[in-house]
Amino acid sequence: MRLNKQIWSACLALFMCVTLVKAQDRPEEKLGWELGAQAYSFNHYTFAEALDKIDSCKLKYVEAFPGQTIGGGIEGKMDFTMSPETRKQVLQLIKDKGLTLVAYGVVNADSPEGWRQLFEFAKAMGIKNINTEPKQEDLPLVGKLANEFKIKVSIHNHPNPSHYWSPEIVLNAIQLANSKYVGACADIGHWVRSGLDIVECLKKYKGHINHVHFKDLNEKSPQAHDVHWGTGISDVKAVMQELKNQKFKGMLSAEYEYNWLSNSADIAVSAANFRKIVKELK
Repeated sequence: MRLNKQIWSACLALFMCVTLVKAQDRPEEKLGWELGAQAYSFNHYTFAEALDKIDSCKLKYVEAFPGQTIGGGIEGKMDFTMSPETRKQVLQLIKDKGLTLVAYGVVNADSPEGWRQLFEFAKAMGIKNINTEPKQEDLPLVGKLANEFKIKVSIHNHPNPSHYWSPEIVLNAIQLANSKYVGACADIGHWVRSGLDIVECLKKYKGHINHVHFKDLNEKSPQAHDVHWGTGISDVKAVMQELKNQKFKGMLSAEYEYNWLSNSADIAVSAANFRKIVKELK
């Protein structure tokens, strides 16, 4: 009996130690934030290679995108049309890397059957959030499927002149979808490229943010490129403070679209900067 108590005490101590290390390494999780990466940051590589790079950045959460070659001995691409057998192989690949697939996008479907297939894929893969830019006429269907599958759908903004470039257009689309599961994927970098004020845009989105594509850019222009978070003109601390003020909970995807062949080091620095700023928030 004493030995069992000693074993139990040792296990408890180990669990508390691991929990403390995790809290210190990933302080954002206290706020309900899942800091991860969009695999598109590594689109010059296979999905399997992207997973290794995400892990090397001390990130544990993944947003996959359609069209990336899977790799790792698995045939095919990360399309939502993959076979059930390929889904199982991909899920095992992600599990073996010690990572979690949270989101998928930016993705659209071109028919009602395609949209249903996308949601079925998301459910089978354990995906919590679909990032998309649907056609206006598809919004009621998207909302209906979101209700049926209980999966979040987030309308993403690309820069002006793309359709969803402004918060007002996205908010109108959310209303048309008419579902508590449909909200916004706030791509703060594209707001900068469109000449918008990021914090003001986030305030307009209050209560509707499901997901964030996180960036810091070197200048406010369509030609702007990514820089290490906290060193550009995006005022990422103010952005993070606003997200905390709104009690946002969900995934923030690092989407570093620069220095394509060796940007994992840039994302690692950015994640470290992010975690330092988290501790400074009020």
